[in-house]
Amino acid sequence: MAASILSRRWQGLDRPSWRSFAMAMAALGLALLLALYSGAAAETGQLWLAGGSALAALALAGWVALTIVPVLARRTPLRWLAYHIDYKLTREGVVYLAVVFAVTLAALNTGNNLLFLVLASLLAGIVVSGVVSRIVLTGIELKLDLPEHVFAKQPILVLLELRNEKQSLPSFSLRVVGKEAHAIEPILTRPVYFPYLPRRQAVRQRVELCFPRRGIYRQESFGIRTKFPFGFLEKTRRVDSEMELVVYPRIEPTEEFYEVLPLVRGELESFRRGRGHDLYSIREYQPTDGARFVDWKASAKTGTLKVREFTREDERRVMLVLDPFLEVRARGDTGLLPQEVEEKFERGVSLCACLAWHFYEISSEMEFRTADLATGMFPAGKIIYDVLRHLAFVQPRPAEPGHDFLSRLSQETQIFKIILTSQPRGSIPTSLWTSSYFLFLQSLEQAL
Repeated sequence: MAASILSRRWQGLDRPSWRSFAMAMAALGLALLLALYSGAAAETGQLWLAGGSALAALALAGWVALTIVPVLARRTPLRWLAYHIDYKLTREGVVYLAVVFAVTLAALNTGNNLLFLVLASLLAGIVVSGVVSRIVLTGIELKLDLPEHVFAKQPILVLLELRNEKQSLPSFSLRVVGKEAHAIEPILTRPVYFPYLPRRQAVRQRVELCFPRRGIYRQESFGIRTKFPFGFLEKTRRVDSEMELVVYPRIEPTEEFYEVLPLVRGELESFRRGRGHDLYSIREYQPTDGARFVDWKASAKTGTLKVREFTREDERRVMLVLDPFLEVRARGDTGLLPQEVEEKFERGVSLCACLAWHFYEISSEMEFRTADLATGMFPAGKIIYDVLRHLAFVQPRPAEPGHDFLSRLSQETQIFKIILTSQPRGSIPTSLWTSSYFLFLQSLEQAL
């Protein structure tokens, strides 16, 4: 086993660098001997020999500095010199510095050599701690793998990897933390601990994350933190990052979604039955049927209400509409504060995302409309993530005088529309009621 370890070490050596290093040491050793000989020759009066030896020693040192040192510098990773490391004194460090201060006063007052020796050992411990911790933090590469699609309030597992690029030294007791920035939601919110990181190897951990709200999350930097070896100082190395994550609205169905869905289905089925031109059948009247479908002749013959059912022209076509314009009134009119209005808007966005996901699961053809986005009529699977991405960023807008967002929809009577809006019922065009189902944001329950 020892032979195999030595063989792997030998194969992993950078032989040209070690060869250059050996040549430099040999040349500098010869230069040192020449310098010593020059001093001895000068004492015996052999000035020419002393001067020649000194010049030869200086030439050898200059040759090493101009030829070999640049080669070694190019082949040596010096990135650790540019690492920015923050230091924070720990509670243990405060106690340790207090002890150092006490020993310093005692040594200065008594002049005891033993106390000076103890003081030197204590100060050396601080130096060793700084050097070792810097070595532990250098040569570490960080990688965080995130899923492509993330939904609010839905836990996900991400893969966090630390790779030790050092050739011969491992790292110990590392924590990865997310550096928070002002006005930006961070991605990593809790530290992840790595007890041991072998040399030239990677260690991975799965981390569960959950994002409370939709929107964009950014991680401008991470911190690799350690208290190793003595815990006097907490050292944090900053790792810059440009990581960005879009979190879609929550799509987990709620009680209100299950209450709304049968109503939507009933209105959609009623619309489909009424849009055909060929008579399909005559059946018993149901409470969800409109009065315009009643067959009065058949009803008179049988003595019970009968309705005509027409063939369906389109089985699974729907337009999903989110009206972002909010009617925000004074507190005296509605009793709603602007914050409460925004909360209802957020619940409306979540319900819209749930409906879009439902139509995607049943393989419907869907069109999505809002103030800034209008998709064509496509299979829901083709546009679902475009819709969810837009819903991740959509924000409420104050209603502008004369805006005709809903009025433009009234011209499209051949397709059934599900419209989420906060407009008052009296402001909705009459022609929309016959081809649409409305969900009013003001009536959404807190449970959503």
